Amino acid sequence: MIFICFKNNETMEISEGGNTMSRTKSSLADSEWAIEAHGLMKHFGENRAVDGVDLNVRAGTIYGVLGPNGAGKTTTIRMLATLLRADAGTARIFGYDIVKEPHIVRQLIGVTGQYASVDESLSATENLIIFSRLLGLGRKEARNKAAELLEEFGLSEAAKRPLKNFSGGMRRRLDLAASLIAQPPLIFLDEPTTGLDPRTRNRMWDTIRRLVDTGSTVLLTTQYLQEVDELADRLAVIDHGRVVAEGTVDELKASVGTSSLHLNIRNHQETIVACETIEQILKVKTTVTQDIGKITAPMANVDAVTDLLIALRQKGIQLDEFSVQKPTLDEVFLTITGENVPQEIKGSEQVEGERV
Repeated sequence: MIFICFKNNETMEISEGGNTMSRTKSSLADSEWAIEAHGLMKHFGENRAVDGVDLNVRAGTIYGVLGPNGAGKTTTIRMLATLLRADAGTARIFGYDIVKEPHIVRQLIGVTGQYASVDESLSATENLIIFSRLLGLGRKEARNKAAELLEEFGLSEAAKRPLKNFSGGMRRRLDLAASLIAQPPLIFLDEPTTGLDPRTRNRMWDTIRRLVDTGSTVLLTTQYLQEVDELADRLAVIDHGRVVAEGTVDELKASVGTSSLHLNIRNHQETIVACETIEQILKVKTTVTQDIGKITAPMANVDAVTDLLIALRQKGIQLDEFSVQKPTLDEVFLTITGENVPQEIKGSEQVEGERV
């Protein structure tokens, strides 16, 4: 039988068969890889939710996983967190196998899901004290920790209010606060800023950075392009259960060209001809955005702009707008998936309790 505990939230003791070994959190953070996953697969009936996902996350970093609803992000996290058994593939957390050593893995991770796990019949303070006590904190320490987290997440004024009177965004903040009571070496944050207002979202970003600065590793799933641009050291784009791209933000931007071409065709009926002309001259694939007549394309050679403009003029295609811009994550998503950015991941501004 295996027994695991943290002393003073710093030292982990693992006892097995009468033999005890200790490892500090800092030694875990010194490990090269926090997550090593290869070929993870999960089926739900005929639906292949996760189709051979590979992830390698270095310890002490923020790793972003970007994708639309239904891409397989949450299912991947649930498998890595031992909450869902994979149908195929392997994964290790700081070297511990998620199937053979799940009890150890669970002591090394913290998970915050998309839905609040707090008790709505209790106050914010009572919820955090209960979670703190369950994690081994004394009464005084639990109260101090609760007050500290309520202040950090802007909930001090509502500390004694029953959660049933909280807005959706406030409940979300409290759920996030509860997940940070005991700072584990690896933290899974599944869309942590959904439903948060911009100010609280920025606070959460600062908290995530602080967690990594103090030794944790964070795997962050999100639907917001700005979030991975702000936080992630590396990111993976998941689409239809597969990792379709992986690298740093700059690497992914560079993969679609050093610049991108944006055109707005005056006569929308000429859009197809314009796309064919662009593809012929620039030797790249074009994308028509949701706004009819607007075309984007990666562009590595800015000098080819002159040839393109001459070709469009010769075909009588008139432009309302023409610009060459550095690539954004929108273009990365468009190029990698071959689809328009879904509405749910296009915006980054949110208000309390809803996205806009």
